[in-house]
Amino acid sequence: MSRVRADEEEYWHSSKFRAFTFDDEDDELSQLKESKQAVNSLRDIVDDDDDDLERVSWSGEPVGSISWSIKETASSSTSSLEGRDSILQKGSSSYAAFPKQVSSYSLSSLFKGRNKLPSFQSLSDALSDTGVKNYAPDLRRPKAEYKDYSNDWSPKDTVRRMQRGKVCSLERFRSLQDKLVLLDEAVAGHDGNVITAVLIFLKRTLRREILFRELEVRQVALCHLIHFLKETGEQKLLLDLLRFLDRTEEVALSQYRELLNIQDVEKRREFLKGCIGLPFSAEDTSHIQDHYTLLERQIIIETNDRHLETSGQSEIFRKYPRKASILNMPLVTTLFYSCFYHYTEAEGTFSSPTNLKKTFKIPDKQYVLTALAARAKLRAWDDVDALFTTKNWLGYTKKKAPIGFHRVVDILQRNNAPVHVLQEYVRLVEDVETRLSLATKYKCHDVVIETYKDLKDRIQLTAYKCKVERGSAEEEKINSILNNMQIRWKN
Repeated sequence: MSRVRADEEEYWHSSKFRAFTFDDEDDELSQLKESKQAVNSLRDIVDDDDDDLERVSWSGEPVGSISWSIKETASSSTSSLEGRDSILQKGSSSYAAFPKQVSSYSLSSLFKGRNKLPSFQSLSDALSDTGVKNYAPDLRRPKAEYKDYSNDWSPKDTVRRMQRGKVCSLERFRSLQDKLVLLDEAVAGHDGNVITAVLIFLKRTLRREILFRELEVRQVALCHLIHFLKETGEQKLLLDLLRFLDRTEEVALSQYRELLNIQDVEKRREFLKGCIGLPFSAEDTSHIQDHYTLLERQIIIETNDRHLETSGQSEIFRKYPRKASILNMPLVTTLFYSCFYHYTEAEGTFSSPTNLKKTFKIPDKQYVLTALAARAKLRAWDDVDALFTTKNWLGYTKKKAPIGFHRVVDILQRNNAPVHVLQEYVRLVEDVETRLSLATKYKCHDVVIETYKDLKDRIQLTAYKCKVERGSAEEEKINSILNNMQIRWKN
């Protein structure tokens, strides 16, 4: 009897199984802690260079052997449906019968750093797989995030995503019908950036004839494409599109716009000569002709003036050297140049201001403003006076300004005209309030005194007396007017 009892004790003490106790921590947290400890211990195992040591399990079997892997897999995949109550009823059970973690992790799978079901890979293979660095399980992304990377978008959804600024590939729209639906959805979205992006895609993937034909019935998209081609300078494609649409005037204007890219003067002149025959409207044809004539004039003037400036034969070029060339300048700049350097020349010369006025039909107001600015800059006051002096049929002279004398006063003042010159033209301002304002602003005292005298305003004249210098001629003039008993003052 004692022998049987001794055999049972030896069996239980030598068994690899142990009895159940209530101190067991079979919850998932404890198992994760054990797994973490196993992972941390793996680094020490990998760094260990002693490969001669043989590792064995609790059962005495070498770790990494086939039998050990099978048992490890079997213990980790035991059904978790066996409840803890059934285990307690048996009184004792093997350690493998306890419920395992739901995540189905095993020690071998953790050694590989995977979250899959455990495989039959040995520990030696796991140790040799040095390329695997991620030991923790990789959580999958939510399905909503994978939706952004999907290519299965409808044209409407694609346009909405582009409006939100998300990157979308349009390459999946291969058929002509899908591309046109995409374009229509972009136009319906009223977003210019999206329309332009779709048009760039269609321009790259469709033949020109097909693209032009479809855009002809889609005016909004057509306008976007024309504007885009003008901005990017794709002149050849733009001309082909305009010719397809039979817009001859726009074709001519687009070709004329190429003039801006020509720097050489002679080539520009020849190009302008060729543009005269393009199908412009009657008004535009006249402008092209004037442009060509102006450039020819500028070439002639520039050649002669450069020679005069270099040789030093002209006094005005010595006193006022040129700061820039006259070539390719606007008509008004050319007129100012002629009024500055060639004002006294006869009308028959190409550089004469009157010749330019007659050839290009410059209005009187524009001519007077330009000539006044040029002669005032040179302080040629006699030329300024002659510019506004006219004679009637009886021979009487009269000053007349088509731009208004108040503007003449402003231009003269900006060019530092003396007071006596300013006073002469301030007197010619018809509106009394404007005349007083200009005279007070530019200190034309005589004009202010005479105006208050004409208005018979004693109070204002007395108040203005305080603004002039004491003992000056203006003060004496004011006193003389105030003491004049023949003047019937209004106040």
